[in-house]
Amino acid sequence: MAKVLTLVERDAREGTVRRSACALLTLARRLGEPVAVVGGAPPSGEVIKELSRHGATEIWCLADTDQAPRATDTDLLAALAQRLNPAAILIASTSGGQETAARLAIRLDSGIITDAVDLHPGPGGEAVAVQRCLAGSYLVESTIIRGVPVITVRPEAALPEPHPAEAALHAIAVEPSPHRAPRVVAIPEPRAACPTLDHADIVVAGGRGVGSRAAFAVLADVAEALGAAVAGSHTAAELGWVPSEARVGLNGKTVHPRLYLACGVSGSVRHRAGMQGAKTVIAIGDDPAAPIFKLAELGVVGDVQTILPALLAEIRARRRPHDPDPDPDPR
Repeated sequence: MAKVLTLVERDAREGTVRRSACALLTLARRLGEPVAVVGGAPPSGEVIKELSRHGATEIWCLADTDQAPRATDTDLLAALAQRLNPAAILIASTSGGQETAARLAIRLDSGIITDAVDLHPGPGGEAVAVQRCLAGSYLVESTIIRGVPVITVRPEAALPEPHPAEAALHAIAVEPSPHRAPRVVAIPEPRAACPTLDHADIVVAGGRGVGSRAAFAVLADVAEALGAAVAGSHTAAELGWVPSEARVGLNGKTVHPRLYLACGVSGSVRHRAGMQGAKTVIAIGDDPAAPIFKLAELGVVGDVQTILPALLAEIRARRRPHDPDPDPDPR
């Protein structure tokens, strides 16, 4: 069975495996034997355990040397592509992943497919990538006809499915590219308990209907209580209620969370293009005729500024430990 390389992304602060890495291993099993590739420092025991739990049969990393500069992810993947002759190379479609994939495709003289939302084997066993086009109105299938297929996959395009395996750990010495590699000088600290938008299971998004910057702060509190990422519509970003990198839509990010909570979002075509891949949509707004309600499994019609504080209080009450009340009658 041909091997399928998957580039593992780790959290820069904790070194743990990101959820997208487990999703890539799940997709890789459809095409062949999943092989995890871990750049940077050698993987910890916890990382090896998590990758094995999601089906990795082999884990490749850089040999522990004192060489400076160290080989990049592109260097490592290029060396493994020549050594293992894989059926495909899968990389998460993040900003860093897209850059690595582009450099790798040039290095290998291979074709590249970006922003895939699904993968499956073709009639001849080749990798077939599914992409969204025309603002998500259509799905197209593409294959690569030259070189080792390099495919970037949207984070959370697939749900990670455990498939326990005994992963063998291998180390390989790789000569660094003579070209200068980027250097990380700082990593911004996100709000506690809030994942990045690209990797969030839950997204809480707001639009013009939220009403004000102050009301958006309550929306952010709701997201924090749920362990969700905060997002905004085009209008919310234009008004400065959310940073531009948190904008979801045709000109922003495309997300595929398990739950998308849309607050005060009308649901324009350009916004739906970025979130219609969500598994479940809940909409809150005062206009029952808004297009977002046609996508929603559950709709709540009312004033967002009244509903959000009540929702936040209910979430916090359910998360709070239930201590026995020794005196049920406070009088």
